[in-house]
Amino acid sequence: MMDDIALREKLADAGRILEIEGQGDYCMGHVTLRVPEDPGRILMKAGGMGLEEMTPDNIVTINIEGEKVSGTHQRHNEVFIHTEIMRVRPDIQSVVHTHAPYSVIFSSLGKPLQPVGHPGAAFSDGLPVFSETTDLIVSQPLGKAVARCLDQHQALLLRNHGIVTAGRTLEEAIYLALVLEKACWMQLVAESAGGAKLVTSPEEAKAKKRITRAENQINLFNYMVRRVARQR
Repeated sequence: MMDDIALREKLADAGRILEIEGQGDYCMGHVTLRVPEDPGRILMKAGGMGLEEMTPDNIVTINIEGEKVSGTHQRHNEVFIHTEIMRVRPDIQSVVHTHAPYSVIFSSLGKPLQPVGHPGAAFSDGLPVFSETTDLIVSQPLGKAVARCLDQHQALLLRNHGIVTAGRTLEEAIYLALVLEKACWMQLVAESAGGAKLVTSPEEAKAKKRITRAENQINLFNYMVRRVARQR
């Protein structure tokens, strides 16, 4: 089992991955990771900082109510996206919320996500869209509404706002965030050329969902850690 410092290092790596993949939005966006031996404690990116600025020292710890219990930096006010999903989904260990630009643009079309390429097949079981508000999720009732919309899925679009991915591991949450943004980009390109005429069949899309297996998630995460290191 990883110690606290190792967990924080890994979470900081996740932030840098999201940033290098274009999902940073200045100081907005956040990622969390449960503490395995104490699932009611959750490590979270600090508010007022960029994803690429995450370090083991500036990560804050919150509880399941969204209260900061340790750390010298401020807590994000959209903490309830994370805590309310984790409250009802004990299988979820990590949550990502970013303002991924292509996903935000795609959500404005009001169209279902199609499997234009492999990334879209990752969401062949459906991609919920949260439409109760396009504003920030700054209260427990709104966080609970997002969790209800997510249900047993592992990703959703916040209409005109961003994405939420929920992983049984940190690697899974990051993987889903990256492939969701790529799937939205692919469909937007197809839409700009008149719309996709040929897409993967529903049956084949479900079969292709094997691309989301844990091995691929771990390989992608580790590759991205190395890629970030090469560019620093």
